[in-house]
Amino acid sequence: MRQDNGKKGEVYGFDGGKKVKGRKRHIVVDSQGFLIGVLVTEANASERLGAVVVLDEAKEKLSKLELIWVDSGYCGKNFANALKQVCGERVRVEVIERTAKMFERLPRRWIVERTFGWLNRFRRLSKDYEFYTQVSEAMIYGSLIRLMVKRLAS
Repeated sequence: MRQDNGKKGEVYGFDGGKKVKGRKRHIVVDSQGFLIGVLVTEANASERLGAVVVLDEAKEKLSKLELIWVDSGYCGKNFANALKQVCGERVRVEVIERTAKMFERLPRRWIVERTFGWLNRFRRLSKDYEFYTQVSEAMIYGSLIRLMVKRLAS
């Protein structure tokens, strides 16, 4: 029997930058927005470390990968070097940065945001209902598999 301490599972944290508590979803998608890899971590986990881990887990699927588009939260030489160690020397990292303080649609960054929007259509993924992160990751895979199958069928 588990004690109810107000948390949903052991992987749970507070992200001071975004002022949210809970979990982060790190995803890797192709240029069409289809899921390649996913990792669910606590909210206070490093985004760069999460990206390296999810790319390491999905590296068999990324054998022909040459270019990775990331937002400004993933910039830096250390991150680029870590990706080269995980994905190989042929991979280069291109950072998509904002030029103005106001809203602008950035090229290529909207692909990941659209995928997160697709996930929010599913009631089970609209909030963090799961106790275990593995179940949360499985729900994300299942939801996006359903979307891909629907597109293949039409």
